Amino acid sequence: MTLSEVGREAGLSPSSGLNLLRTLVAEGAVERESSAKRYRLTEGWSEAGVLDGGGLARRIARVRPLLTRFAREHDTATGLWQVVSGERLALVALGESEETTRIHMVEGQRQPIGGGSTGRALAAAERLGHEELVRRYSRVRWRRPIDLAAWVEQIARAASAGYAIDDGFNHPGICSVSTTVPGQRGEGARVQFCISASVFAGARSDREIEALGRALVELAHAPAFAD
Repeated sequence: MTLSEVGREAGLSPSSGLNLLRTLVAEGAVERESSAKRYRLTEGWSEAGVLDGGGLARRIARVRPLLTRFAREHDTATGLWQVVSGERLALVALGESEETTRIHMVEGQRQPIGGGSTGRALAAAERLGHEELVRRYSRVRWRRPIDLAAWVEQIARAASAGYAIDDGFNHPGICSVSTTVPGQRGEGARVQFCISASVFAGARSDREIEALGRALVELAHAPAFAD
């Protein structure tokens, strides 16, 4: 759509419409065709079905009860993350435990696509080449230092196990486990959604973290997560 078409449909002045569109372009939700001066959703947002009567909203409505049940059964903060651009993930749904002291997350929060356990899970599922791995690694502001070789090794373990772990590198004091929602896989394939489960660092043994990862993989294969 052109700027004038967007303004007419949304009831916005040209200046307000332009400012909002520029923000959406900067956030990776919209792209501008410079030759035709038209705007359109980027691939990730288009595939999520945000303009087809609420495709993403329907998905969230289906999976939110499962996220909440998992969070309460395993005492975790359990989130569904969507790739919203080539550089970022957004938390689109959240299930919380009923504990008085629990990890605080906010729907809508974003993080670099390479960060956390979600970044490792995505890299493993997409079978990224070394050049892209280096690029994603370099764009993360690690809270706890981790060198590239160790990060790549963790991605290889995630590819074998089916889930990835970040123990305090993305957020100090937080251990997170993630897996991708099944879909198209292989070199160059795009994975759109991840599920994460976060607990306080040191609160679980290695064996308990492994059990949490296997349970998360089982959750990701629930019919409600399918397109």
